[in-house]
Amino acid sequence: MNILITGASQGIGFAVAEIFAKKGNQVWITSRNEVRLYQALETLQTQYPDAAFRAKAFDLSVKEQAIALGNWALGHGTPDILVNNAGLFEPGNVTDEPDGALESQMATNLYSAYHLTRTILPAMKEKRRGFIFNICSVAGLQAYPGGGAYSISKFALNGFSQNLREELKPHGIKVAALFPGAVKTASWGDFDNSEKRIMEAADIAVLIETATRLSDAACVESIILRPQLGDL
Repeated sequence: MNILITGASQGIGFAVAEIFAKKGNQVWITSRNEVRLYQALETLQTQYPDAAFRAKAFDLSVKEQAIALGNWALGHGTPDILVNNAGLFEPGNVTDEPDGALESQMATNLYSAYHLTRTILPAMKEKRRGFIFNICSVAGLQAYPGGGAYSISKFALNGFSQNLREELKPHGIKVAALFPGAVKTASWGDFDNSEKRIMEAADIAVLIETATRLSDAACVESIILRPQLGDL
């Protein structure tokens, strides 16, 4: 299968790339940071020699770049699985967050997925089969202090996912929205997770890969997962 993953140089995106690479798939990865992206590519190629990889950097907060990514992927084949994982977290409250916080997070967290998905959907529809996974957040289900524009953007991504699910039912394309709580990624910095207080990126990757192995009659529409002890 062809798997296209955004925000794949680290964290959840990298974990998703790993789990599909283990099975010898065609894995296409992208991120905004070119240096980290090609470091990730080198690691994947070394650890999973039976898989095939392609990588190219795009700034998906820019509409034209999101469309360009879609066309780049289509130049190598039609994605069977699209994982919209690119995201930006800037904490703040609506009343006092910096001017532009909403625009920047909407551009990365929503518009990137919207424009990329629209670019590749015609080809996916022709195949009448495929999977789209949108990495939302529990912040897209429940507002919280300090969530501000980030939470707003994730609520919007949830709405995008629900609309896609309804539209694509007749076309054989499955759509799932994932709502993770705290996951050990770069945004947590030097957080000490030795006591497993928050989840690992691999936890989300396992769920995504498992969802692709269900029968054609079944579609996982949404997945909520939190640390065992609950949100921080």
